[in-house]
Amino acid sequence: MDNIIRLTEPAVDKILAMAEREGKEGAYLRVGVVTGGCAGLSYDMRFQKKPYDNDIIVDQGRVKILINPESVPFIKGTEIHYVDTLKESGFQYKNPNATNSCGCGTSFS
Repeated sequence: MDNIIRLTEPAVDKILAMAEREGKEGAYLRVGVVTGGCAGLSYDMRFQKKPYDNDIIVDQGRVKILINPESVPFIKGTEIHYVDTLKESGFQYKNPNATNSCGCGTSFS
């Protein structure tokens, strides 16, 4: 199930830097969706020490991603990228399942 989600190298670098800054080195990255946001669903990313029994683990080399099975239909095939330019800064989600998204790029349906 390694094709569920993919992090670009800039995203991996930023996630590792954030984990170090927050004292979460070696933690898993949980990626999923939650209800809410202006388009109905929002992406959720956070660090977690250990997986739950039903988690799907995606090995991205330097980052291990946890996904709960309920989120898979909404994020399968998603690429997460990180940008830091004069105009914008943050994670960007390229989700082939999203039929609508808001202007901020973190909420979709």
